[in-house]
Amino acid sequence: MSRIGRNPIAVPAGVSVDVAVDAITVTGPNGTMTRVLPAGVAVEREGDTLLVTRASDETAHRALHGLTRTLVANMVTGVTAGWRKELEIIGVGYRAAAAGPDALDLSLGFSHPVKFTAPAGVTFEVPSPTRIVVKGADKETVGQVAANIRKIRKPEPYKGKGVRYLGERVARKAGKAAK
Repeated sequence: MSRIGRNPIAVPAGVSVDVAVDAITVTGPNGTMTRVLPAGVAVEREGDTLLVTRASDETAHRALHGLTRTLVANMVTGVTAGWRKELEIIGVGYRAAAAGPDALDLSLGFSHPVKFTAPAGVTFEVPSPTRIVVKGADKETVGQVAANIRKIRKPEPYKGKGVRYLGERVARKAGKAAK
């Protein structure tokens, strides 16, 4: 039995879960999320908990058991507390400005400002010109949007300038040695 997959998922008050044969829908204060369940994996509701079970001990079912449990748990967390990723901008003249709740204007050393628009369900906060907070209910989407912003100007290894995750450590290289 999967060590992750056998753990129950607590359903907090204010969250409704609709389990169908091949899909699960979770609704809470931050929105509604739906996911199609893989074949051979089922979700059952027992009171205030959800249990993920698998049909057999086949390799494919075992591989999807813990994954499905984690994805459903992330859905429950997303519709209640939400997910967030924080980015920091390092570099002279590099800055971000909010252009509404779902758009950013980034000055990252290019000859032009970069406008970045968020997909549905993701919002931005800019607490300071060098800080960006990506928030949303879907963990995968929040992580992908943060990765796409970081990809615009990755931290370079010589001066460390660029966009990085908050607390990310960038390996620095030594520059040219003088003769």
